Amino acid sequence: MSLLRLRAVLRGPGGLRGPGIPWRIFRSYSSASTKEKANRNVTCERTELLEVLKARAKQLQGSNIPEVTVNKVELAALNNDKYQEAVAAGPKEKQLIPRAQGGGLAQSSTWAKKLQKEVYIQQLKMKQELPSAALELALEGQAKLEVKEETEAKSPKIPKTKAATAWNQSSGSPHSKPRVVEVKEAAELKKPQRRPKDKSNQQVLQQTIQSNLECFLFLRQPEEAERYLRLCQSSPVKRKVLDVGAYNIVMRCWARKGCLNRIDRLFSILESAGLQPNLDSYAVALECMGRIQSPPKAILRYLQQLNSSGFHVDELFQKCLFEEDEKEMVLWAIRTVQPNYQLPPPPSPEICKSSLLQDFYSRETMVSYPKLDFSMKELQEHFQQQLEMELKNTVTIESVEAAKPLTPWAIKARELLGTLRSQWHDAILQALQNSKRSMARSKRQSKHNVLYPYLCLLPDEEYVDIMMQVLNDLSPQGESLAVLARELGSKVYDRYIIQRKLRSCQLERVKEVYENYIQLLAKDSQPQQYLPREYWEKLVAEAGFGPSLNLKNCTWPCVLLMRLGMHMLELLVKAVKVPRNILNHRLKSKPISVLYHVYSFYSNWQVGLIKPHPIFSQLVSKAAETTLTFNSSAMPMLCPPVPWTTPNFGAFVLHDTKLMRFMDDITHHQLLLDQCPLVNLHPVLDALNQLGNCAWKINQPVLDIIISIFNDKGDEKLDIPPPLSEAPKPPSAPGHSSTWSKSLKHELFLCKKKTAEMHSLRMDALYKLSIANYVRDKVFWFPHNMDFRGRTYPCPPYFNHLGNDVTRAILLFAEGRPLGPRGLDWLKIHLINLTGLKKKNALQERLEYANEIMEDILDSADHPLTGRKWWMDTDEPWQALACCMEIAKASRSPDPAAYISHFPVHQDGSCNGLQHYAALGRDLSGAASVNLVPCGLPQDVYSAVAQQVEEFRKKDAERGVKIAEVLQGFISRKVVKQTVMTVVYGVTRYGGRLQIEKRLKEIDEFPEEYLWEASHYLVKQVFNGIKEMFSATRDIQNWLTESAKLIAQSGRTVEWVTPLGLPIVQPYYRTRSTVLNCGMQRLSVKNSNSSQKPDTVKQKNAFPPNFIHSLDSTHMMLTALHCLRKGLTFVSVHDCYWTHALTVDVMNQVCRQQFVALHSEKILQDLSEFMLEKYCSSCSSSTEPIAHWQKRLMEQLSNVPRTGEFNLKEVMDSTYFFS
Repeated sequence: MSLLRLRAVLRGPGGLRGPGIPWRIFRSYSSASTKEKANRNVTCERTELLEVLKARAKQLQGSNIPEVTVNKVELAALNNDKYQEAVAAGPKEKQLIPRAQGGGLAQSSTWAKKLQKEVYIQQLKMKQELPSAALELALEGQAKLEVKEETEAKSPKIPKTKAATAWNQSSGSPHSKPRVVEVKEAAELKKPQRRPKDKSNQQVLQQTIQSNLECFLFLRQPEEAERYLRLCQSSPVKRKVLDVGAYNIVMRCWARKGCLNRIDRLFSILESAGLQPNLDSYAVALECMGRIQSPPKAILRYLQQLNSSGFHVDELFQKCLFEEDEKEMVLWAIRTVQPNYQLPPPPSPEICKSSLLQDFYSRETMVSYPKLDFSMKELQEHFQQQLEMELKNTVTIESVEAAKPLTPWAIKARELLGTLRSQWHDAILQALQNSKRSMARSKRQSKHNVLYPYLCLLPDEEYVDIMMQVLNDLSPQGESLAVLARELGSKVYDRYIIQRKLRSCQLERVKEVYENYIQLLAKDSQPQQYLPREYWEKLVAEAGFGPSLNLKNCTWPCVLLMRLGMHMLELLVKAVKVPRNILNHRLKSKPISVLYHVYSFYSNWQVGLIKPHPIFSQLVSKAAETTLTFNSSAMPMLCPPVPWTTPNFGAFVLHDTKLMRFMDDITHHQLLLDQCPLVNLHPVLDALNQLGNCAWKINQPVLDIIISIFNDKGDEKLDIPPPLSEAPKPPSAPGHSSTWSKSLKHELFLCKKKTAEMHSLRMDALYKLSIANYVRDKVFWFPHNMDFRGRTYPCPPYFNHLGNDVTRAILLFAEGRPLGPRGLDWLKIHLINLTGLKKKNALQERLEYANEIMEDILDSADHPLTGRKWWMDTDEPWQALACCMEIAKASRSPDPAAYISHFPVHQDGSCNGLQHYAALGRDLSGAASVNLVPCGLPQDVYSAVAQQVEEFRKKDAERGVKIAEVLQGFISRKVVKQTVMTVVYGVTRYGGRLQIEKRLKEIDEFPEEYLWEASHYLVKQVFNGIKEMFSATRDIQNWLTESAKLIAQSGRTVEWVTPLGLPIVQPYYRTRSTVLNCGMQRLSVKNSNSSQKPDTVKQKNAFPPNFIHSLDSTHMMLTALHCLRKGLTFVSVHDCYWTHALTVDVMNQVCRQQFVALHSEKILQDLSEFMLEKYCSSCSSSTEPIAHWQKRLMEQLSNVPRTGEFNLKEVMDSTYFFS
């Protein structure tokens, strides 16, 4: 569910409510009359019915062909006799599209030429053999996946002579991951390319083979596994990608059955294929011999071979991943030959040697880890609740949206839905079982029976549950077929991983370790001088689990997920029916499909959609169900997260979570992390654990006020989205659409767009508030991971502290701290910061202002909705209200210094990206502009740039430049702020011009005819102003950009290592299309991976901002770790740091110390040396002449920009560096 919901929320405009939102929660509680709403719904739904046909009809307008044949659409009348809806009928039934009056389809003479061209192209394609890649998914002769640079999508069966390509199919939505898009028709004229001989096909094929073999292992089918392995050996393409891992999987299948002779034979085959057994190979053989209690002679033979291969017996237990009882079997076999053999002691913990963290990891300075306000028993109960939630896979919660009184019709609709869902469940189950029986009987190899083992991994009921969940979440506007297919495949994969963890006993081991791990956190246990990672590793070592808490890697390739999802979707579409007369008994009873497959257009792309029949949509709408269903991984955790100990282990108890987020099929990041010495990752892992261990609770009074406004038509000013009942009413549109004026069509478009935007925002707020309400009486945690730059994010996607003003206002630290002597002052300063009223004033002046308006603050706290409502006129109104309430409670307490506060106080960096640039370049003038230099008042870089631009404008105006004269009085801080802020993150002049144009449009007095010229002029002057004020910054930015350009042009991706030791690679590669020939349609899957060539433009433009992001992440992690040592509660939203009011001063000191320490490192010099070593070392060692591009690259990387005279230590005394 999570992918569909999140896409719908983030997409914005996309139909009436945005595809992907579960329709059962799409309700409008308005004061409009029932009749009015019914009429409006009829109009909307009738329009939607024909939208796809109209889209294509518009393309055909101007034709001299008398008629166009398309699939017939069956009409079914509902409650209203005038209300007609459609469902796709069989391909043999045809219907003519009526021609519009006064022209219709027969106006232009160009359509005949288009038709001839399309038919000609089709004939060419029939004659030519299109290239297919080595991407096969068969179990025994699998169906080939055609891989093309650009290709046409498959057409449904339509008469060749009549609009043969009218329904050329798309691959998916532009919003799906990976991008699934239709290839433009122009590409059809390209000649077929030769089969690509790159590594991307081999990589996907290798993943596919491994996934198939893992399936057989999980299903305990060694015969099938070996048969498939031999099939791969007989194929020249597959044989090239077979590695020792594939043989090991088959051997594991036989080992579990105790078939040593089969393993002996596979060892021989392995060596005859030119491959050498690895450590896992010997572990499998020994496991099998332990299972069947082989004689010592046979065991000794394998142990001798292991030694002769350069391995040691101890390495089996130090490096191999064991499941179930495999470790015990290996140990039994070894002790048969060596009775006194003892398991090797766990390796001594390695200590991170980073110069930035020598004191942090020093045992001399180690302090006890902070305790939570929970006993051991309470934490165990929390863990059990979390485990139960994850085992259920989904969580169903009550919506906060006010429920309508249950009308007789709503009760009837719910009963009907309940009956239908029960029938659909049985029908889907029957269809699934029939499909599996058909696959099992079929001896012919096809693209379908390749999926058979994947349909056996889970109980049939779980597949049905997954399909029913997708059906229930589908909106009337439908969803891209590709997105739905990917979602279905991913859900199966996620549940399969959980089943593997359960079967492999991994969960039992995690439970055992976690029960002891909470001794570190519980208030009734002894203090421990360990970090969470260190303590977990210690417990794992004591239990003798070694690395076996990790699962062996078994990632399914994207094309496999898509194919599996497509098959499930086809079953769903065919199986789910509804009586045609269910809402109107005057009609003849006839079962019709609930889902139908149609096509729509996104710009030039043609996209396949799955849409529900309007009968179903109307039924769901009338039932007005009040529950929401989320994946368990989308919810906050109910217990402290499992600490990150490796890149593959941490966060949730069962849900598979990666340390680093990256796009599908991009594996370079994971390879870098796996190859990186684990000790180098310790600082990053410890920082993520520190952020994730912060316990939270809900600010209930603020939540209740927000929910009351949410259910009372919302308030856009307060960022509470109103319901669709408040959407603008579309103007009446008489007659046929062909008679509508251009202005009327535009007005209708704007109404639809506004409605879609309102609904997306409304659903986003509904999810956040409903989750907050669900955990209102609980303490919860947000496990963290990071993106490829090292920037940290909470794993739950909907509700977390990175959200908007509303979300942040309802979050409190679960741990309370007394305010102390300065805490109340910090609360008041924080409040004024939230208002945005005194940005240019000193802290003391902000405090004095807060004291002056104390009456307004208290009135806001006491009467938020009925008083003077001062809090509503602030930049962050909801956080301001929450702060008013906290100040009121603290100031009214007998001793404010002793008042226990749970309220987070924020300290923000002052244009943090420019701060890092100024520090890197020791830029004196730049440092002063961004508050690195002590000053009595905060410096505002945006105002400074605006003032600089105004000076340029005056000079140009004196010279008679027209646009400079027009801009007089219009240059302000607001106009230039966004561009200044984003220059540091790589915004181009084109992007900057659009930003400035948007700001100028907001000024009513500015003449519209000068918008383009003025924005073009101003962006040039803003860049000139920044260059003059931040000369060192521009030099560094240019050096980074040019370096990345040359590296990418040499065919390499840009890589670097952060000062904390995190390896980073930019994931920008050229894309290649893979065409999946599925039953309903062809899907053209565009994905990029590390075996493709780098995208030079993206590599070049993204390097400067990504490098700065990696530095601000490093600064945040250093601050988090050192705050931990001082006993502070600390979380961050990138460059905004949060802590208790009591500890703001301490956090500020740590923040400045770590910034100075970070930039005291030779960051640019180290970067230069790293890149020279990585990209140019082969040039210097080679005896051949150095190529011109190599020489240029060496010169560029060596030419590190010079630095200025700024003294970094001045940051320590700068009040407004973070404030």
